[in-house]
Amino acid sequence: MTASGERDTAMRLDKYLCDMGAGTRSEVKKLIAAGRVTVNGLPEKNAGRKVEERDRVALSGEEILYTACEYYMLNKPAGVISASRADLRKQEERCVVDLIDSRKRKDLFPVGRLDKDTVGLLLITNDGQLAHRLLSPKKHVGKTYYAELSRGISREDMERLSQGVDIGDEKPTLPCSLRPAEGQQEPFSRIYITICEGRFHQIKRMFAAVGSQVTRLKRLAMGPLRLDESLPEGGYRALTQTEIQALYNSLTVK
Repeated sequence: MTASGERDTAMRLDKYLCDMGAGTRSEVKKLIAAGRVTVNGLPEKNAGRKVEERDRVALSGEEILYTACEYYMLNKPAGVISASRADLRKQEERCVVDLIDSRKRKDLFPVGRLDKDTVGLLLITNDGQLAHRLLSPKKHVGKTYYAELSRGISREDMERLSQGVDIGDEKPTLPCSLRPAEGQQEPFSRIYITICEGRFHQIKRMFAAVGSQVTRLKRLAMGPLRLDESLPEGGYRALTQTEIQALYNSLTVK
């Protein structure tokens, strides 16, 4: 699979249709057997027929274009769970993938997780290779957040946090960078923080370690990918090819 989202090889017709959400494998086979699927304008009843990139596949007269990988930037709203529908414990809950109305693939998932009450940038894709590398502790991909605090913190607190603090895990947090938002005097209650880990409730636990609580948390960036501020909460758009390539380039071993 390539970074451009193109298919590398031919595949079975039933898998092609199943991947694009036409139904389960058994449902798709019934559609094919019923003569509702055409390849290059001709009815095709062989579910195992190999189709290539150049082939035109249609279901009930509607052409289905294959998309190997999809990449979406979502401005996650509060109250929505960072999971795919298959991962939900309660089916009545809303998950972030449900917000992507234009998706073609049925196997999309969020890259990493944001707490239910945290908003901001979330990458939604089905590119498992990219997701694995972005989340790998060895890659140290930076994630930048804007945090509002219940109690302002001092520069001394910020220095302590930047060097790593004990949040109750086996190891202290890794070094990170912090800066106060513009227009403030010490103590600072609005902070930008960039971490390269993804521990459970990490940022909330870090600020708790210096005596404050996070009242609002918004992710602004993940590696080179920055939140499009024109997106309202709950809004999304497909990543540009430039953004996709920048993500891959940022993971290249120097």
